[in-house]
Amino acid sequence: MAGIKALISLSFGGAVGLMFLMLGCALPQYNQYWPLFVLFFYILSPIPYCIARRLVDDTDATSNACKELAIFLTTGIVVSAFGLPIVFARAALIYWGACALVLTGNTVIFATILGFFLVFGSNDDFSWQQW
Repeated sequence: MAGIKALISLSFGGAVGLMFLMLGCALPQYNQYWPLFVLFFYILSPIPYCIARRLVDDTDATSNACKELAIFLTTGIVVSAFGLPIVFARAALIYWGACALVLTGNTVIFATILGFFLVFGSNDDFSWQQW
């Protein structure tokens, strides 16, 4: 039952984050859809870590170069997702209010992705690997 509550709360967090992203795009005073390019970063961010978890044997207590590289690449993707709306706002493609809404949505979405890996990332009987 705890897994279902976690899944519902993570779904709610994802919906709230996407709502902020859509508000930054579709409100009548902003009306620019350039910030939707951050959706690519939402899709790309968990991929390096998922690949590293599949390739690495987790019995070793020391750090692993493959897992460290995956965390580094994920960090680069997340920083790029926060930088893109700022670059768009500086280039006057979007307004600063839309940038703030997109950055708020980024924070919520990436917190939701992190929460997903924290809740379903352990190797117990209810794991994300069964999805």
